[in-house]
Amino acid sequence: MKLHNLKNVAGAIHRKKRVGCGEGSGHGKTSGRGGKGQSARSGSSIRPGFEGGQMPLYRKLPHRGFNNYNHRTEIAVLNVGDLALLDESILEISAASLAAAGFIRGGEKRVKILGDGELNRALKVTAAKFSDSAKVKIEKAGGQVIIG
Repeated sequence: MKLHNLKNVAGAIHRKKRVGCGEGSGHGKTSGRGGKGQSARSGSSIRPGFEGGQMPLYRKLPHRGFNNYNHRTEIAVLNVGDLALLDESILEISAASLAAAGFIRGGEKRVKILGDGELNRALKVTAAKFSDSAKVKIEKAGGQVIIG
């Protein structure tokens, strides 16, 4: 599946709401903006967390603790059943060959193979990690598992 193949489901696209077109439209007079004030003006936007000049809650509360987001290692995940979909001529599988076939993104170097699906041909698979069931299925099909 590629981005250009995606289609919206029925009812996902609505026509644009026409505001300010008279009282009979149901969106006349204040055009759904309520009464007067800053948010009723054109071009107004109040940033999230702004409390009218009062010290915002997110600045009152202490920020403590550790977040691992900046230190994480990204690992692409692929199932054994996906390996069976690869071209018959490919016998050795690595992150580079999976990226060339379009199964993972090009910049991803680390891959983990999971055990969902079936494999019926011998493949030499090189990946960073394997689940136990994936190892069993690849070796049962006559293939080889290389962690690297």
